[in-house]
Amino acid sequence: MRMLNPVHPGRFLRTEIIEAHGLSVTEAAKVLGVSRPTLSSLLNAKADLSGDMALRFENAFGVDMDTLMRMQNSCDIAKTRKRAKAIRVERYEPHTAA
Repeated sequence: MRMLNPVHPGRFLRTEIIEAHGLSVTEAAKVLGVSRPTLSSLLNAKADLSGDMALRFENAFGVDMDTLMRMQNSCDIAKTRKRAKAIRVERYEPHTAA
């Protein structure tokens, strides 16, 4: 079943990991070994989750990287489906041999 409006992994990470551990964005960025602006962009759903960042969260907080990447994939699919009418490609029909 297709999700029409899935939760961005950054929003999930903000509430379920960062806030749940009582961390500030600055503190969490230090734990993850990334810059504060990089983490902030992800947590505010302004940037997509990379495999590298997902692995950092898995290593630091035990959140399954595969689950996080599936969340990102669901967001990407939903975003693309919303633009589907703007992507004009005709169905390929193979030519039959005469």
